[in-house]
This record gives sequence, C-alpha cells and structure tokens, in this order.
Amino acid sequence: MNTGKTRVSREDVKHVAKLAHLKFEGTELDLFTGQLEGMIEFVDKLKEADTTGIEPTSNVIPIMNVTREDEIKTSFSQELALSNAPEKELGHYKIPKIME
Repeated sequence: MNTGKTRVSREDVKHVAKLAHLKFEGTELDLFTGQLEGMIEFVDKLKEADTTGIEPTSNVIPIMNVTREDEIKTSFSQELALSNAPEKELGHYKIPKIME
C-alpha cells in the first residue's frame, strides 16, 4: 500500500538513532530509512486483514506459570558462601564502586 508518500524521513531516523546512541553513515542512513518505511507499510497491510470474531492473543500456544510453594531449606553458611569472594567486608561481598 505504497502511497508514494514517505512517512519516515532521514531526519526521523537520525533522531531515533541519536536517542538510541547509534551512529550511521550516509548509506546506512538511507538503508535504515527505507527499511523502516517498509516495516510501516507492512503493518498498514496487516491492518487490512479482517479479524472479526478472532480472539486477541499474546501467544499462539497456551502458557501458564509453573510455580511452587516456598520451602525453607538448609543453605550455605555465610562463611562458605563468602569463601570464594575476591573481597569481603562485614560478612558481605565487597564490590567495586560503580557510581561516583
């Protein structure tokens, strides 16, 4: 359903790429612009399908959560759990600071 009118511009792709911290060269920008336009056209084509009487679904096969009751079980001692830690402090793993 190409109307001949481009809905996605190079500037749109540049903007989204900037938000995603991506950098594209000129030819890549043209390629992604065309691909994104193609995806939008495909979605428009899907919108034409008659879905009357079809139940909405998020998955084609039935899925259910398999859960179990929490059970208290014996576990490692603190000493054993920390035995391979490169660094420990006050009974806990000590990790490098990640934020200033």
